[in-house]
Amino acid sequence: MAEEVKKEKAQKKSWFAGLQTEFKKIIWPDKKTLGKQTVAVVVITVLLGAIIAVLDSAVLEGINFLIR
Repeated sequence: MAEEVKKEKAQKKSWFAGLQTEFKKIIWPDKKTLGKQTVAVVVITVLLGAIIAVLDSAVLEGINFLIR
């Protein structure tokens, strides 16, 4: 039973060591790149929202036309 506890602790330690190694590999973007990507995400989100709103309105009008 003591071996299981040691083995579990070793696995956790190994997992955290692997996690730390992966975090060291992360390359964070600079401010300019981050700004460009943020603008791109906001623009795409607004466009998709507008497209979904138009489609939703069209479907609603189509359903209302069929019901009347």
